[in-house]
Amino acid sequence: MPLSVKYAQLCLFFLCFLLSYSAVAQIVEQPDPLRPSLPDSAKITKADSVKASTQQKTDTARKAQPVSRTFRYRFTADGTFTAGNVNRSLLQLTSAVDYQLSNYFKLSSNPSFVYGRQSGILAEREWFADLRTTYRYEKRLYYLGFGSYERSNLRQITKRWTVAAGAGYKLLNRKRAYISLTDVFMQEYTDFIELDDINIFRNSARLYGEYTFNKDRFTITHTAFYQPAIGQYNVRWNASLSLQVKLTSSTSLRSTVANAYESLVVPGRQNNDFRFTVGLVYEKK
Repeated sequence: MPLSVKYAQLCLFFLCFLLSYSAVAQIVEQPDPLRPSLPDSAKITKADSVKASTQQKTDTARKAQPVSRTFRYRFTADGTFTAGNVNRSLLQLTSAVDYQLSNYFKLSSNPSFVYGRQSGILAEREWFADLRTTYRYEKRLYYLGFGSYERSNLRQITKRWTVAAGAGYKLLNRKRAYISLTDVFMQEYTDFIELDDINIFRNSARLYGEYTFNKDRFTITHTAFYQPAIGQYNVRWNASLSLQVKLTSSTSLRSTVANAYESLVVPGRQNNDFRFTVGLVYEKK
């Protein structure tokens, strides 16, 4: 099947996934994004650098070719299921999509859905959708803007809209290790089922890291968000840690622990939520 047809099918799948949000519901933790592709300079080996230096004049005189548009994606399905004295089911679907528009701009999205029942009672039905654009994404210092939409049965949130803009900095950008820090100014509107609606501004800082071992067979990723409100006490933070073991070139077994905290919650709900899941990952880069 031609690659263009495959990409069209995948785009249609994710479009349907995003449109289905209108049917129901804040995910506890933000899904981790795809690591930005390494710039050409980071991929060059020592042998290549010697060869490149001898051709530097020729290369600089040659007109730069337009970058080919690149589509990358990852889809994760995991959860936990128990039966007996306690009947518990949890299904978590997350995805990450990157579309490289040019040498300077990239579009990204991390839609996700969580569904859980406890002793026959609906506990979780969490929806999250976002769209981000990144400028100078291959540079050490880059800029981003994004918007997101959430619904949560767990925290009794009818809808939550956010828009944000800021900058990111790659603290480490190597083949086997990547760490980035982003900081954005964000406006948030939350419609609670019982509490009064809030419309506030936040500062949102994110630390993201990815490390690979044993010829990329093992991958460890971590994501942490800290989002205090500006001018009042209203804090949100969440963090996750994942271990991924490659089974084939495109599939992996993944285990994730995640924790999330919100200082403002509706009556009868806990401020803190912890989750442990195991599942499969399908990824193409």
